[in-house]
Amino acid sequence: MTNMMRLLLAGSLLCAAYAQTSDPLDLVKQGRKLNNEGKQDEAIALYKQAIARDPNLAEAYLAAGVAFDLKGDYAQAQHHISKAIELAKPEAKAQAQRTMAMSLAFERKGSEAAKYEKPIFDAQLADKKFGAAAETADELARIFIESGDLDNAYKWYQTGHETALKQPNLSDAEKDLWAFRWEHAQARIAARRGKPEDAKMHVEAALAVIAKNTNPDQQRFVPYLTGYVAFYTGDNKTAITELQKADQRDPFILSLLAQAYEKAGENEKAMELYRKIMNSNIHNPTNAFARPLARKKLSS
Repeated sequence: MTNMMRLLLAGSLLCAAYAQTSDPLDLVKQGRKLNNEGKQDEAIALYKQAIARDPNLAEAYLAAGVAFDLKGDYAQAQHHISKAIELAKPEAKAQAQRTMAMSLAFERKGSEAAKYEKPIFDAQLADKKFGAAAETADELARIFIESGDLDNAYKWYQTGHETALKQPNLSDAEKDLWAFRWEHAQARIAARRGKPEDAKMHVEAALAVIAKNTNPDQQRFVPYLTGYVAFYTGDNKTAITELQKADQRDPFILSLLAQAYEKAGENEKAMELYRKIMNSNIHNPTNAFARPLARKKLSS
């Protein structure tokens, strides 16, 4: 028996064991554990069993959508997430809508993602949940910037900043946090627009906020900012130096660093990072923008 056959048999036996001992929600729970371990096919098998037992279980459809996204099967992902949105209880619908937005982010479809993020933002705004609404606006802005829609990225980052400032009784530290995020965003957008001087100005403004030391935990985002700006303004050497200092657990940062290595002719280092990205099984913007590129690079 080959190693591949042994693995397939082991996976089948594992799924069978779960099916015999678990109710539908427990199957979903076990499937999520497998998905987090990178075993998307085994996870999907459990989700399908959960759906067969309870065709109205929104959690199973949603979890299956996540796993299909990580496999790169976006049509199946969005089919299952659509069903989850349809079946979700009112209190869970926003989560399902956000998951659909993330699925569309994997394909860098900013305008399509906005159809799911904007209603969440509008509802939060109507409920005067200004902090949550600002976070949603920034998330949509990030989808837009990495989808190449810089005008809408600017619009939504600005909306996020303005919405955040509507929160009552903001402390100076909180105001500084949102000022830093706004300058960070403007620097990245300027870099993407090919305006290095504007990007530099906003980087300096962001660093000035950090220098106030009101949000020391935000210091870790500085190398990402300076590395991103360097990468998109053609300073590849600085991009590598700065991105090496950034969070090496962040798939998106690794994808930028990998591309910078490729530009420098260091393909082996780039491939190592692309393989590392494929070990990340999170379903969020950082992986949505990194994993499809890594899959493409490793398959070419």
